[in-house]
Amino acid sequence: MPEKTKAIFNWSSGKDSAMALYKVLQQNEHEVSCLLTSINSAFNRVSMHGVHQDLVELQAKSIGIPLKKILLPEMPSMSVYEKIMTETMTELKEEGNETSIFGDIFLEDLRAYREVKLESNGFNAIFPLWNVPTNTLIQDFLTMGFKAIVVCVNEKYLDKSFAGRIIDESFIADLPDNVDPCGENGEFHTFVFDGPIFKTPIPFKKGEVVYKKYEQAKDKNDNCYQEAQDTKPFQYGFWFCDLLLNE
Repeated sequence: MPEKTKAIFNWSSGKDSAMALYKVLQQNEHEVSCLLTSINSAFNRVSMHGVHQDLVELQAKSIGIPLKKILLPEMPSMSVYEKIMTETMTELKEEGNETSIFGDIFLEDLRAYREVKLESNGFNAIFPLWNVPTNTLIQDFLTMGFKAIVVCVNEKYLDKSFAGRIIDESFIADLPDNVDPCGENGEFHTFVFDGPIFKTPIPFKKGEVVYKKYEQAKDKNDNCYQEAQDTKPFQYGFWFCDLLLNE
């Protein structure tokens, strides 16, 4: 039997990450050494998703894989982002990691960007969900017993009422025709709190729903900002459902 390659898994805390990790663990070809998550250091929350790092730490504990946090400023420039990422990847490479795994599904430009940057750091990239139809993925997600809640919606596509909803058949049915059922174009983001990769569910309760409008578009390191790479100000904002640890 071939020796497993040591890999890092890029963990967003959402459903696509959960599905991709499940697939990787089932295939048993890689030793996943850590879940790599970008944290907004100004608020101690997952970048764009807005989930507090305490909940992500509980996810990692329940999964049984160490969490490694990349601390980023709130709105990093591309140069700052790439500097921090290069330092992180160099450290991970020195620890014996060779592969970086992502939950991306069909964004070609984002995949190309990741592959080029990773190659320069001596990594190869793997995309377990690549080109799987998103309507199939979301049904598989539910069938496998995963559970997730919507933590962020882009008001360009969805209104406030979608923030804080559980991903289920009713949610899927209510999505407008122009919204991908997996939110792959950045229409919405989720937090997974139960499923076959977890030993125990993540205890949380819903907090308030808040609105935030960014003054300037981020660079292409976050797929929610792919269409705004010219760095012009957003003409729309985001609704976030805060999640609180239910102790």
